[in-house]
Amino acid sequence: MTRRHRLCIVAGAMALFLGIVAGAFGSHALARHLTPAMLVVFHTGVEYQLVHGLGLILIGIASEMSSGKHPPGERAPGARLLVAAATCMGVGILLFCGSLYLLALGAPRALGMLAPAGGTAFLVAWVLFAIGIWRSR
Repeated sequence: MTRRHRLCIVAGAMALFLGIVAGAFGSHALARHLTPAMLVVFHTGVEYQLVHGLGLILIGIASEMSSGKHPPGERAPGARLLVAAATCMGVGILLFCGSLYLLALGAPRALGMLAPAGGTAFLVAWVLFAIGIWRSR
């Protein structure tokens, strides 16, 4: 397994770990301090972080599987798209989930403008993943 594939899988596992920590924190420590609406915002961030943490792991595994069909040093068709998909997914977690966490915790509402950029990064990531897998057949 290449370093890049391991990095993608480890990043996904860490996103899952931190998502579980955030979910537990929101359910136990924040539930008494946030309005119901802000608790929903916080948990939306958790939900998207967990889904996209799994997405990072999926990209890492799929990248490894598609690269195994090619000689060492030769890139699989679609490999660059899979790297870009993983990058977009990581950016999406930071922007979308991060902005929702901060908004729920009382950050200025202007910070909420980062959420659509993060959501767009998620959408782009899934399209790049699909095209990258298609090309690496």
